[in-house]
Amino acid sequence: MKFRKSSMTLAVSAALLLGAQAADALSITRLTPPSQWFATHGASHGPMISRFVHGQRFDIQATVVPDAGQTITQVEFLIDGNRVARIVPASVGRKSMVAADVLTTASPPVPNAIAASLRAQPSGPEGVHTLTAVATQSDGKTTSADGEFEVVKLKAMGHNKAKNIIIMLGDGMGASHRTAARIVLNGYAQGKVNQKLNMDTFPNTAMIMTASLNSIITDSAPGMQNYVTGNKAQNNQEGVWPDDTKAAFDNPRVEYLSEFLARTQNKKLGIVTTADVFDATPAANAVHTANRGAGTGIVDQYLDDADKTHLAVLMGGGRKWFLPNPSAMTSNAGAAFNGSARTTGTDYVLPADIVTGWGAAPGALDPARNLIGDFTAAGWTYVPDRTALAAAGTPSKLLGLFSLSNMNIALDKIGGQRGTSTVVNDYGFPDQPMLDEMAQKALDVLDANSPDGFVLMVEAASIDKQAHQMDSSRWILEAIEFDRAVGVAKQYAATHPDTLVIVTADHECSGAVIIGASTKTDTDLQTAIAAGGSTALGTPALRDGTVGTYDSAKFPKYTIAADGYPTTTDVDYRLLVGYGANGDRYEDYRTRPQPTNDSQQPGNGVLPLSGYPRNNVADGGLGGTRPIQQADGFFVTGQVPGDQAVHTGGDIPLSAYGRGASLLGGTIDNTDVFFSLIQATLGVK
Repeated sequence: MKFRKSSMTLAVSAALLLGAQAADALSITRLTPPSQWFATHGASHGPMISRFVHGQRFDIQATVVPDAGQTITQVEFLIDGNRVARIVPASVGRKSMVAADVLTTASPPVPNAIAASLRAQPSGPEGVHTLTAVATQSDGKTTSADGEFEVVKLKAMGHNKAKNIIIMLGDGMGASHRTAARIVLNGYAQGKVNQKLNMDTFPNTAMIMTASLNSIITDSAPGMQNYVTGNKAQNNQEGVWPDDTKAAFDNPRVEYLSEFLARTQNKKLGIVTTADVFDATPAANAVHTANRGAGTGIVDQYLDDADKTHLAVLMGGGRKWFLPNPSAMTSNAGAAFNGSARTTGTDYVLPADIVTGWGAAPGALDPARNLIGDFTAAGWTYVPDRTALAAAGTPSKLLGLFSLSNMNIALDKIGGQRGTSTVVNDYGFPDQPMLDEMAQKALDVLDANSPDGFVLMVEAASIDKQAHQMDSSRWILEAIEFDRAVGVAKQYAATHPDTLVIVTADHECSGAVIIGASTKTDTDLQTAIAAGGSTALGTPALRDGTVGTYDSAKFPKYTIAADGYPTTTDVDYRLLVGYGANGDRYEDYRTRPQPTNDSQQPGNGVLPLSGYPRNNVADGGLGGTRPIQQADGFFVTGQVPGDQAVHTGGDIPLSAYGRGASLLGGTIDNTDVFFSLIQATLGVK
């Protein structure tokens, strides 16, 4: 088919914005699903951007800009030359034509630009398909554009099917994060590890390319959703493609693994995280939005569309989104604050075409909603803490919310259990479960209530969150906590051989690398710090007298307590970590007594959290005062602006175990994993 697209880029160019009134402005400026054929104006068919499995549903959308003084009267969508929809301004059902308000309100504006949509289109037969949009304006003039998509060929073997899929997601976990956890937990003897991590024992390994739709550096939203849709998302978006409307919940959708398997195989969904449950990774398994920060609407969709995802387990932090606004709370210091974060601005109301096409709940702007009450009214068992979780049994549906926002870090939870730290008390939630306990309960509930199988995603969120802070001790214990949860999943798969378990990450965070080990005992290190081993510029004496590389690194040794975690992270000759994507920081090689303040906590403005350190570097950077976080140490200039490390674009490892693990290997794109997971449920040789 001849390509007839006007010479416009996928995004609206400055020339379009400035020349919207020109006589030949009529053009299709965006065609969704994304396609390299469209993006290159017909010059290239590869690589194939949008891919689906047979029957997987997705939205088709075109942005059209008319000539000056004209309006768009219809848009037709054709697949392989066969018309699948004719859309006019008054279209109803799963079709719509609305103002492309990103463009119509631009400066200068692009008058009468529209977005035409066809919702929930089934993907059709296997093979490569041509998508054509033909737009007509009010004077009868037309323009058209072509793109393409592929329906990937998978073979239904009919035997050796994976009934259950468990996705273990270490957020931000690169190869060095895994290695550091192995060294600290198990140690080395004459160059051989004393014992592998649970994730090290998985027999199949792949290297995953992690780019998002719009960048080599992904954030967590597409980093997760690319695994479970088979398609690339743009940064900060999940379950959708970008569009030219401002609304956060009306973007073109693509069907999730959970939705597809719920609809076609009656499988249930479980989501477990140590983050706030609205966060990007958990939400990118079930929620469709262009704004990963729209917490009220995100958590509402979990319940409102549970019949589409078959969501049966939801556990993590994030109670602030479930409490009606306002909700009066009191901190441990006696200060009052509002514990709810629900707002109209982060809520959702869906347009009629999405409601009709996808069978989705319409939504409502209801900041006063008691979402916990609505969950329980819908038959969910609610547990607020570790004690209640242990006593919950195996209800048909389980909701666990163990903190107002993100759960506390493993190091601090363990310190609370041992009575050596007050951090969990300061945050107001001293009885939080560990990730392996949450994973075990999720598996118990799903196993007891999912005769046709399930998909379970378990996330260790603060490997990433603490790597951003360059808090080595805390992210290492997060990785150890995660590996304990991996052990739970592996044990389940060992006794349920129709289960596939994958361990992976959405991206690497901080460019963490193992640089060696301290040459000092912890006592000597503290003495060196007290002696003033800090210089603002020049050679830091503390660094040069402490960092042992090559032979000087030897083999750091940690003592592991009965609870499975190091008795202390401040051991003699401790492991040292460096960062290639670091922000500014001070370094003294010891464990920080308090975590950096979690900015998402509702009680941040009152004691005791208002007294927690805000970052690792005082305001003013190099010329500023010493930080609250570390009163000693030497200044390390960041590779990036600010005081936070960032995600990196390096490939990350994936390990697989169980039914269908052999489908995963080599160096593959994150979207490729989706098709292997579907193939596993169809059967493997």
